[in-house]
Amino acid sequence: MAVYLCHEQPDLLEYEAIVVGSRPGAVNLDRSALHPGGGGQLGDTAVISTPIGHRRVTGIEIDSDGQWWHLLDDPSALVDGPVLISIDGERRRRIAALHTMSHVLNALVFEEFDGTLVTGAQINDDGTGRMDFDLSEVDNDRLRALAEPLNRIISDGVTVTTKYVSTDEAESTSGLVRSLSVAPPPTPDGRLRVVVVEGIDRQACGGTHLTNTAQSPPLTIDKIENKGRRNRRIRFSAAGPFPD
Repeated sequence: MAVYLCHEQPDLLEYEAIVVGSRPGAVNLDRSALHPGGGGQLGDTAVISTPIGHRRVTGIEIDSDGQWWHLLDDPSALVDGPVLISIDGERRRRIAALHTMSHVLNALVFEEFDGTLVTGAQINDDGTGRMDFDLSEVDNDRLRALAEPLNRIISDGVTVTTKYVSTDEAESTSGLVRSLSVAPPPTPDGRLRVVVVEGIDRQACGGTHLTNTAQSPPLTIDKIENKGRRNRRIRFSAAGPFPD
C-alpha cells in the first residue's frame, strides 16, 4: 500500500507538475495527486493543460518500475514540459462517498452476521456500488434492513479519519482486515493505512474517503443477489444529490 499524495493532501485538486517522461498517449509526472484505483475503486480522472491545449487523463498505469503513467484520451498525443493538472473533484467526491459508506455497510454486516468477511467489492463513478459477503443461509430482508442504520449514520455526521498502524498491530486487531481473499499490502516501511469511522468502523484501506459521513447523500439498498452457495451481493446507490 503506497502512501499516495491524495492520501496526504486530499484537497489538492489543481496543481502544477513537470513532465519527466513522455510517450504517445501517456505522460509520467514529477508528482501526481490522482488516486490510481484498486481494491474495487476506480481511479481519478483529470484534465492536463499545456500552453498549446488540453487533454483528459483517463487513468493511471503503474509499470514494473513503479512509474506512474497518466493515460491520455488521445493515444497518439505527446505532452511535454510544465503542465497544470485539474482533477475531477465531483467524481472524486462521489466515489469517496460510496467508498466511505461501503465501509459502514461492511461494519454493519460484520456486526449483524458474526464477523462475516467481504469477498468482493466495486465502487463505480455513476453513484452505484456493490459489496459481496461470505454469507449462505440468511434472510435477505435482514440485509435490506441495514439501509436504516446506514442512513442514520450519514445523518449523524460521524467523523472519518485515517492513520497508519504497524503490521503487527494490524495482525493482532480483530476486524482490521475484512477481505476474505486478500489483505491490503503494507507501505514500504511496513505499515497499513487505516480508515476510521469514529465509533463505527476501523478498517485497512488505500482508497479515497470523506472526512464526515454527512458529506454523503442518503443511500438505498437496491438489490440482494445470490452469487454462489456462500456469497450474497448487496447493490447500493446514492439516493439523492450531494449536500452543499
